[in-house]
Amino acid sequence: MVCQRCIFVVDQIIKKQNIPVKSIHLGVVEFEENLTNQQVEKLKNELENVGFEWLNDKEQMLITRVKTSLIALLQSQPLVLDVPLSVYLSQELLVDYHQLSQLFSQIESTTIETYFITLKIEKVKELLIYNESSLKEISYQLNYSSVAHLSTQFKKVTGMTPTEFKNITQNFTDRKQLDKL
Repeated sequence: MVCQRCIFVVDQIIKKQNIPVKSIHLGVVEFEENLTNQQVEKLKNELENVGFEWLNDKEQMLITRVKTSLIALLQSQPLVLDVPLSVYLSQELLVDYHQLSQLFSQIESTTIETYFITLKIEKVKELLIYNESSLKEISYQLNYSSVAHLSTQFKKVTGMTPTEFKNITQNFTDRKQLDKL
């Protein structure tokens, strides 16, 4: 789950099945009591029907929490990160960053930092497509040190400059949904 609409949809599915819930957060649902196998299967099917995954593996759940935390961080505009990303994630998830980093790299075949850069570039694409912000404003919103830094990173990831991307996307959008990365 990566947005408030996702939480709403999950909440509605759970309410429809009359399952008591302690809390629903991005990527995590805490139930008041253990679910029966029948409840789990029914809930799992309902969630999968609307595009969600049922995760029960602790390692995969931790990876999902990392991704969800990064997506939530990115959605806060302007992105303000007063500490290094490693410290932010350790504090947010209450897990040693070295452990997070090794697990993430092992399962996702990329580093957390590279994944976060990919998320940021997808956000840049979104903002360029909407054409409501200048590159300078986008670089500020996403905590880049400069427009040049944003442009260099954008070209490294996409193979084109932000301006080239903007010019070709007037007829076509090459964006990925953040929760599919």
